[in-house]
Amino acid sequence: MTNRRDFLKTGGVALGALAVGPDVLRAMPNAGAPFGAAPTGYRALPPVATDPATRELMMEALDAAKRAGASWADVRIGRNRNNSVNTREQQVTNVLESDTMGCGVRVLVDGCWGFAATQELTKEGVGSAALEATAIAKANRVAMGRRVELAPAPSLGDRTWRSSYTIDPFTVSLEEKVGLLLKANAEAMKARNVRFVTSGLSFVKEERNYANTEGSVITQDYVRSWVTLAATAVSSDGFAQRGPEVVQPMGRGWEYVLEADVAGNALKWGEEAAEKLTAKSVDVGRYDLILHPSQLFLTIHESLAHPTELDRAMGYEANYAGTSFIAPPRDVLGKLKLGPEHMNLVGNRNEVGALATIGYDDDGVQPDEFHIVKNGIFNDYQTTREQAPWLDWWYTQNGQQPRSHGCSYAQSWADVQFQRMPNVSLMPGDEDLSWNDLIAATDRGIAMIGRSSYSIDQQRYNAQFGAQLCYEIRGGKIVGQLKDVAYQMRTPDFWNAMDLLGGKSSYEFGGTFNDGKGQPSQANAVSHGCPPVRFKNINVINTGRQL
Repeated sequence: MTNRRDFLKTGGVALGALAVGPDVLRAMPNAGAPFGAAPTGYRALPPVATDPATRELMMEALDAAKRAGASWADVRIGRNRNNSVNTREQQVTNVLESDTMGCGVRVLVDGCWGFAATQELTKEGVGSAALEATAIAKANRVAMGRRVELAPAPSLGDRTWRSSYTIDPFTVSLEEKVGLLLKANAEAMKARNVRFVTSGLSFVKEERNYANTEGSVITQDYVRSWVTLAATAVSSDGFAQRGPEVVQPMGRGWEYVLEADVAGNALKWGEEAAEKLTAKSVDVGRYDLILHPSQLFLTIHESLAHPTELDRAMGYEANYAGTSFIAPPRDVLGKLKLGPEHMNLVGNRNEVGALATIGYDDDGVQPDEFHIVKNGIFNDYQTTREQAPWLDWWYTQNGQQPRSHGCSYAQSWADVQFQRMPNVSLMPGDEDLSWNDLIAATDRGIAMIGRSSYSIDQQRYNAQFGAQLCYEIRGGKIVGQLKDVAYQMRTPDFWNAMDLLGGKSSYEFGGTFNDGKGQPSQANAVSHGCPPVRFKNINVINTGRQL
């Protein structure tokens, strides 16, 4: 793990964003070497451990908060690194690097929150941040509407955790990253009518140190990786694109980028773009839809994951995604039928490689796995330690104590934590059906792959979704591509129309780095696992028709 002294020695140059144009290749060592050479020289990952100097600073911040009158406090010292490389055809268009390190202190005084952050990583600096947070909490008492009560959580002592990556992408050379992208671009350009190709790599590495006044001291290290490619085919009649989200982002490292084999798949993606040029425009009507995980994850995200955030349901949050039709809690918990009996939607932060997977949340809680929808019935909300007591009546009714599901998160040390979405995943069916099995079982339908444009109302009830690739199904077989396809839905009606679920072997993740929420806005990375699913008799519109 990075310690404060090492960061101060090496971080100054990286704090600014570096933008490099196509001439960067001429400055690279081995720029003329063949692309695709076997990767060598990857570094072994160091063990995860709490740096003694960092621990000392966290203890100083907590002690300062308590001396100033805080009844409870936590502190996060973190390092956030971002790296991206972008190309077009055979040129590098951009290289960005950012690196920040600092401390955030959160306190409770008389049931009111206060928060302050600093980049001054000294005892005086973190102590001053703690005093400022405490002063803010005291000032907030005049506007207090509800006293904050935290759900109980055990003291965890010293803990460490690392996400499931094996090769740190921040140790991989720029020339290797560029070489991979340019080779993929060249392969995509071989497809008929493909004239333009863009591609990119994005990486995030977060080193997070956490401590609270209950005795938990936690150090975590995790990495996220995303590779994109967009192939654009052109004809005299127009253009069509496949991508850029052809590979789903994951909470893994450079090894995942290599496994994605973008160069090996780029020609296929280019050919799919070319095929769209001659695709038939869809006839409006009702169809059975077979949705691939790369498309369905977004529908899960917008129609089920956002409206089951408890702050939205309670009316405390409406930024970016509105409030929720799954409300009020007393009317819907354990009662609202959101789907058929074989529908089970699980919130978790433990699926290996998923973007929201973490060992411990930013309240110092070890997250659990919980059913949001169980056997088709709405079963639970996403919660933090602050939110769980809002449902004390529900826990009492079920003979339980309020417990956070571990959904507290802040995008960096400089931001205050609040409720953010965990991985929200649709469980596969008992029968191990595949994508091809669902197609074979469908007489008249449309198969849809990849996320595209969408629209949804402020309570997540009415929506419309498109896809990157759409295929017409007749008599259990795909007969060709369609274009201008979008399906319309009312959330409960749509999910109750789910009649076939793929099995475990067809279960995949879709996800995003940039799920926005809050004001000021913060971004959360989240995955949604699911199998392919068939929905019966769904209304399809033609988005290309003139009104």
